[in-house]
Amino acid sequence: MVTPESVPRIRPGARVSYDQVRESAVVLFPEGVLVLNETAAAVVDLCDGRATIGDITRRLADDFSGVEPRDVVELVERLVARGVVVLDG
Repeated sequence: MVTPESVPRIRPGARVSYDQVRESAVVLFPEGVLVLNETAAAVVDLCDGRATIGDITRRLADDFSGVEPRDVVELVERLVARGVVVLDG
């Protein structure tokens, strides 16, 4: 279960890149490619294995208006379900 205290990180074997064809950030992982919108890319960039979901939410609020903790939790839950992000702690 993802909570504001969870510490997400990109799973081993996955990497974030920029796809010139799609003109979008993507996560490349053995099972496929996940195309990210601007907000999702910002969240993934902050999934460093040190920052909690709460920390990520606060950082995003500096750059995006209307950032809600539950939205960040839901996005990270989807990333975990896709096998792109793992949780520490």
